[in-house]
Amino acid sequence: MTELIDGLYIEGEKIADTKAPHSVPIDRRWEQRKFEAKLVNPANRRKLDIIVVGSGLAGGAAAASLGEQGYNVKCFFYQDSARRAHSIAAQGGINAAKNYRNDGDSTYRLFYDTVKGGDYRAREDNVYRLAEVSANIIDQCVAQGVPFAREYGGLLDNRSFGGVQVSRTFYARGQTGQQLLIGAYQALERQVHAGTVKEYRRHEMVELIIVDGRARGIVTRDMATGEIETFTADAVVLATGGYGNVFFLSTNAMGCNATAIWRAHRKGAYFANPCYTQIHPTCIPQSGDFQSKLTLMSESLRNDGRIWVPKRAEDCDKDPRDIPEEDRDYYLERIYPAFGNLVPRDIASRQAKNMCDEGRGVGPAIKERDASGNERMMRRGVYLDFSEAIGRLGKDAVSARYGNLFEMYQRITGDDPYEVPMRIYPAVHYTMGGLWVDYDLESNVPGLYVGGEANFSDHGANRLGASALMQGLADGYFVLPDTMNDYLADMLRLGKVDPNAPEIAEAKRSVEERIARLMALRGTRSVDDFHMALGRIMWEYCGMERRDAGLREAIKQIRALKEEFWRDARITGKADELNQALEKAGRLLDFFELAELMCIDALHRRESCGGHFRGESQTPEGEALRHDDEFLYVGAWEWGGEGQPPILHREDLIYKDIELKQRSYK
Repeated sequence: MTELIDGLYIEGEKIADTKAPHSVPIDRRWEQRKFEAKLVNPANRRKLDIIVVGSGLAGGAAAASLGEQGYNVKCFFYQDSARRAHSIAAQGGINAAKNYRNDGDSTYRLFYDTVKGGDYRAREDNVYRLAEVSANIIDQCVAQGVPFAREYGGLLDNRSFGGVQVSRTFYARGQTGQQLLIGAYQALERQVHAGTVKEYRRHEMVELIIVDGRARGIVTRDMATGEIETFTADAVVLATGGYGNVFFLSTNAMGCNATAIWRAHRKGAYFANPCYTQIHPTCIPQSGDFQSKLTLMSESLRNDGRIWVPKRAEDCDKDPRDIPEEDRDYYLERIYPAFGNLVPRDIASRQAKNMCDEGRGVGPAIKERDASGNERMMRRGVYLDFSEAIGRLGKDAVSARYGNLFEMYQRITGDDPYEVPMRIYPAVHYTMGGLWVDYDLESNVPGLYVGGEANFSDHGANRLGASALMQGLADGYFVLPDTMNDYLADMLRLGKVDPNAPEIAEAKRSVEERIARLMALRGTRSVDDFHMALGRIMWEYCGMERRDAGLREAIKQIRALKEEFWRDARITGKADELNQALEKAGRLLDFFELAELMCIDALHRRESCGGHFRGESQTPEGEALRHDDEFLYVGAWEWGGEGQPPILHREDLIYKDIELKQRSYK
C-alpha cells in the first residue's frame, strides 16, 4: 500500500521477530536461543571489533562483558567520564524476582506485572526473558560490591513500587542508579586496564556508517576539538538512553539526546512506538518559565508517603498542616483501594493532572496555555505527606529509608518534608519507544544492536518503576553477550570493511556539510529558545493527554518552528573548538524530526494505552480504553526520506501466556 494516510504516512509491509524459538514453551526459549546461536571461539574473538555507544548501565555493562569475552571493544560517550552517564540519576531501586519476602513473587508474576503494567503492548518473549534473568542481575551486582540495603539480620532488603502487590525492589537508599553504575564502571575500567576496551571520552556519535547493508561504524565529533572522525567495526551497539528531552523540561540530564538512535533511524533502522512516553508522577513541580530541567523524587516515596489534595478549592491557599484530615482527599486511595498510592505511573500522573484541572492543585500558580492557546494561571502540585509514616515508624526510620531524598528536596524548595508535606507533580521521565529490535536485540539493520532505554522491547506503553535499571543491566550483562556471537560468527568470513569505502567518506562528508550549514546561522534566537518552544508544543499537545485536533496542530507548529529555526537561529563560536551551541543545534534538529514522528504515531494510534492517553478513548470512569481489535501491534516506523512521509510497519503482538484484558487497579 503506497497511498498517503491522513496526509501524513504510508502503510508498509508487516514485520515479525523471527529469532525467538517458539518450538519450546516460553520458560525455555531463552536457553534454547542461547543453544541455537552460533559461537565464536576465544581465539577468534580477538579478531573482531565492536563499537559500543554509551557508558550507562546498558552500554557500560555491555562493553565490560564483551571485553571480558575477548572482543576488541571501543566505547564512546560524550561525558568526561563513563561514570557520568545518566543512569547515575536513578534513585528508587531495581526489580528482581527473588521472592525474598515470601509474598508470592515469581518469575511469572514479574513477567505478568510488567506486561500488564505496559497495558499489554509489549512482546511476551522479551519480557519473560527480562523477568528470568532479573535474579542473576542481583547476584552479579552483589558480587561486585554494590551496597544494597539490608535488613537487620543482614539479608538484602526489598520494598514495593507502583503496579505490583509484592516487594521485589532492591535498593541502595535513594541512589540505586549511582551504586549500580559504579559497579558497571569498575567492571568496564577493569577491561580498559586489560586492554580489551578502549574508551573515547567527549566523543559524540553524529552518524551511523552502513556498508553493504550492514552497520559497520560511526562518525563522531570530538567535543573538545571539533574533529570529525570515523571508526569502523564488525558490529555496533547503541545504548544511548531515551528521548525525553524532546519535551525540553524533563527529569533527564540536559545533555541527554536522541541523535545516535535518530541518525540510525535515518539510515534505515525502524523506530518503534515513538509516542509511548512516560510521565513520572513524583517530581518537584515547575516553578517558572526559565527552568532548564525538572527534578525527580523517587517513586519509592510512595511506599510511605500519602498523596492528597484539599477537598475544597478554597483550601488550596492554606498551610497544609492547617487542613484537618476530614478535609483532605487521598484520591489514589479513594479511587484505587487495592493498590492505593502504588498504582502505575501513568495512572498516578493522570489523576494528579485531573485534581489540578478541577482547581484543587496546590502551590504557586504558574502561567500556561490551555488547548485553545489562551494563557491562564494554574496550580500544578499535589501533596506527598509523610506525617502518618513519621508517627508510625519514627523520624529516624523514615530518614534511614529516604534521608538523602528529603535533603535534596529541602535544598531545592526550602521546605522541610519532615515538617511540611512535599509538593509533587508529574514530569517527563522515560520513553518506552525506541529503535525496533528482535529477540536478539538486533535492529532491522544487520549488525546494529540496541540496548536499554534506546530500544523499545520490554515495557510496552508504560514502564513499571524500578524496571529501567533491570532492563539496562539485563541487556548489557546477560543478553547482548549471548546473542551478538550469532552475528559475529559470520563476520569472520566477511572480513574487515575497507577504510576507503565510499560509504565511509560519504557519511563523514554529510556530517561536515551539516555542521557548516549550522555554523552559517546568524539569526537572533538561541538554540535553547527554539528547544523551549518545541517543548511547549509537545507538552501541550502530545503530553499527558492527546487529541486528534491537538496532534494535527502540533505537527503544523513543529514544521513551522523548524523552518523558523533555519531562518533565525544563532550559532556562536567556531566548529573546531568546544561549542555547546553547535552541539545543542545538532541535537535539536533531530528532536524536530522525532517530535513530528511522535505526533504522527500518537495520531494514528486512536486508542488509549498506558502512557499514551487519547482523550477520545476513555472509559466512563476516565481510564485508558484500549482497542485490541485494531491496535494490538507494535508500530515500527521507517524513515521515508528527506521531506517524505514515514512508512508504518506493524508487528502483531501475540499473547499466548497472558490473557488480554482491560487493566484494573481498583
